[in-house]
Amino acid sequence: MQVTETLAEGLKREIKVVVPAQEMEQKLNERLADAKSKVRLNGFRPGKVPMSHLKKMYGKSFMADLVNEIIRDKPSAILTERGERSATQPEIKMTEDEEEANEILNAKKDFEFSVAYEVIPAIELQDNSKLKVTREVVDVPNEEVEEQVMRVAENAKTYETKKGKAADGDRVTMDYLGKVDGEAFDGGKDENAELVIGSNRFIPGFEEQLVGVKAGDEKTITVTFPEDYPAAHLAGKEATFDVTVKDVAKAAELKIDDELATKLGLESADKLREVVRGQIESQYGQMTRQKVKRQILDQLDTLYKFDAPQTLVDAEFNNIWTQITRDLEQSGKTFEDEDTTEEAAREEYRKLAERRVRLGLVLSEIGEKAGVTVSDEEMQRAVYDQIRQYPGQEKQILEYFQKTPGAAASLRAPIFEEKVIDHLLGEIEVTDKTVTKEELMADEDEDGEAKAEAADKKPAKKKAAPKKKAAAKKDESSDEA
Repeated sequence: MQVTETLAEGLKREIKVVVPAQEMEQKLNERLADAKSKVRLNGFRPGKVPMSHLKKMYGKSFMADLVNEIIRDKPSAILTERGERSATQPEIKMTEDEEEANEILNAKKDFEFSVAYEVIPAIELQDNSKLKVTREVVDVPNEEVEEQVMRVAENAKTYETKKGKAADGDRVTMDYLGKVDGEAFDGGKDENAELVIGSNRFIPGFEEQLVGVKAGDEKTITVTFPEDYPAAHLAGKEATFDVTVKDVAKAAELKIDDELATKLGLESADKLREVVRGQIESQYGQMTRQKVKRQILDQLDTLYKFDAPQTLVDAEFNNIWTQITRDLEQSGKTFEDEDTTEEAAREEYRKLAERRVRLGLVLSEIGEKAGVTVSDEEMQRAVYDQIRQYPGQEKQILEYFQKTPGAAASLRAPIFEEKVIDHLLGEIEVTDKTVTKEELMADEDEDGEAKAEAADKKPAKKKAAPKKKAAAKKDESSDEA
């Protein structure tokens, strides 16, 4: 077998492989000889089938299997011998001429094919002790804990049916049917729906018109959907809702006591406060980690400068661009609305894609050298975390990860990355700094990266109720490599 490099341009490589016809025929004969004692053919005793007859019967089939095995196994073996790693699955090219292919299968012509790929560049790891980060820490004040406990109590409060008219803060139970231009629309109907006046859960202007209604009332409410409403066919449209009031209830007095805690499954009000404090600290801790991670990545970005494989950059850019254009389409906005142009946005996110790929390779190299691994248990938890996000679709989500190539890898990558960050935090200089929550939450993203979230290839999408206001999208600034 002859292996010749035909292209070495930057990270691009192309290898020409030639397997002589004699070598192919020799391998074929070895397989036929091995099959001779196993084949059972009418008219021949076991092991007595002539080789010429075996070749006539099975030659092309065996040769086709041999060709497939060479294409499957040889590229990776060649890269290993060359000390190279391919950024993506190498592209294999071979003849498409039927006559030429037939000659190869008959061992009358050399088997030639080419292997095209991009190499992952060699990365010389730097001394991690050069990295220094400041970890911002928030001491959660008691006042914030009490505010959150009060919100928990608000959500858990009970209501008692009252006589008379509904007022702000009362809960109204109702049936309603929404119409646009006199026609009912999907998602605009509900029965026994509960709405607390003043909660701002429904379309602006809806709740205010419930003030003064009482059980048994029928009323038509007219509202206008916001221009940025996520359901494009309803955005900006005037709608009417035919409402039948079933019940009006007043909230019971709020008390932060052991009885409330017991209702929430906790033993005391002190335990409730402890749990709430822990939740707040966890939220701030996530923000702290995100900012620490950003500092690490920014410094790695400065330390490591090399050309990233364009195949990986293209794939990352396509993920980002798909998400960006989808977000614009859903919001009904254009690039001009974001004070940019499509050309400028493409350039910006192309740079982001290159950064992500480069940092991903660096983190991968650091993790590999440090022996960082992702366990089966961690992968299983990641899959179950995904499943829990889609109640009622558990089977479909599990099948998605079992059958979709690369789906499991998309879960493994962020776990591996976070473990590498943990490894780095154990080696670098970390200085803690106490800050206010406002300082912690201050936006430090000046390079536009927070605008882009790489496409989160989820197998299913949660259905949003069109009658409620769209939740503000959380804009995170993580580098998912």
